[in-house]
Amino acid sequence: MTVVVAPDSFKGSASAHDIGAAIARGWRSVRPEDDVIECPQADGGEGTMDAVRAAAPDARLRSAGLVTGPDGRQVEGTWLELSDGTAVIEIAQMSGLPLMSKLDPLHATSRGLGQVMAAAIDAGHSRLVVGLGGSASTDAGLPALESLGDRRPPQDGVLVLTDVTNPLLGPRGAAAVFGPQKGASLHDIAVLEKRLEQAALDLQGDPDAPGAGAAGGVGFGLAAWGATITPGSAYISRLTGLDELLQRADIVVTGEGRFDRQSADGKAAGRTVEAAHRAGATVGIIAGAFEPGLPISVATWVASLTDLAGSASRAIEDPLPYAFEAAQQIARQRSLA
Repeated sequence: MTVVVAPDSFKGSASAHDIGAAIARGWRSVRPEDDVIECPQADGGEGTMDAVRAAAPDARLRSAGLVTGPDGRQVEGTWLELSDGTAVIEIAQMSGLPLMSKLDPLHATSRGLGQVMAAAIDAGHSRLVVGLGGSASTDAGLPALESLGDRRPPQDGVLVLTDVTNPLLGPRGAAAVFGPQKGASLHDIAVLEKRLEQAALDLQGDPDAPGAGAAGGVGFGLAAWGATITPGSAYISRLTGLDELLQRADIVVTGEGRFDRQSADGKAAGRTVEAAHRAGATVGIIAGAFEPGLPISVATWVASLTDLAGSASRAIEDPLPYAFEAAQQIARQRSLA
């Protein structure tokens, strides 16, 4: 029996690599005869560099030195250098919401992202891949573009990875949908929307393009600069070889911190479930929590870390033992099937 373990990160709690390793150990403890293959995933958000690094052991972490963090404080900026000349950059690394000392939706900035991109271009990289999930700002990427100055995309282009298809403006736009997650009040959302409208006029891009609203409009700003927006989960699954692994998998175990109605809309766990079904594999989902009332008909087995831990806070603080236990639970159910 071939079991492919391909979770996304449990954001703010554990990396996809660590969660996957815990699930694999739990499964092997019950069914040691199975061939268990770990293939951590990402969708452009937190954990993108980790997933790429796991799939490319010759990749090298590079430093851009100190850059501007989302709240103006200095943070270390890094990127991942691949052997083919690609630089992989993750906005959550230097401009992510967890780096804020306190929520400040009107002043959080994407400037550090542009500084890391500039450093990678100056280092001679022929291609950039930029993951946009987990940002703190809603600034259309204007500060990032300022940091890039007169630099243009390198010869092989810039791919922008995102797990959302939202436009820049309107009720499905960056301010209205993602602003509240970043601490924006109704008044703040109105202010941010006006700023994004002005950015759309200034940059002359396409505010309605799918993904333009990613990372508070950074997707729009980078697309206007010359980058190409693409679904992050599909790119990472190809890079990590997941699509090939699924063709010989009997069982696929995936998961994320919260499995909800948005999971099927471009997120790594949802895409893995769909791809596993197309390949004819049986699916198990392990999540920190499931959206209440959500029918989980897409999976044969499900397990919630919150249920196993007895509380969400306990599951978030120490998820790995519960991921191990969840895998044991699913493996036993498979043995009884």
